[in-house]
Amino acid sequence: MRITGDHAALAIEGRLDVRTAADARVRLHQAIDGGRGDLVLDLARLEFWDATGLGVIMGTHRRAGRIGRRLVLRSVPAQLQRLLVATRLHRILAVEGVVSEPRGATLPALGPAL
Repeated sequence: MRITGDHAALAIEGRLDVRTAADARVRLHQAIDGGRGDLVLDLARLEFWDATGLGVIMGTHRRAGRIGRRLVLRSVPAQLQRLLVATRLHRILAVEGVVSEPRGATLPALGPAL
């Protein structure tokens, strides 16, 4: 897993799972604590997340809310969008940009309109 960016926008590449969660949590919390306004998290190059990785995202979302910021997920890959819908977290998280399925079908709208 690789995280690049600053306190306003980050991008995650690779896998966000039990092996990478601790490092990701530290980096995401540093970004939340060190900035203002929305923190945009670009997931276009995220290959996989498990329950632990999703927990990191939710923890970052809660931390952002406590200090008056908002976590915005951008370019969520289709398979990860399906997980957000299945867990109903798409109703809680702010999601920007819909990624089409390989066959061209679009998944249900996620999150509040931005």
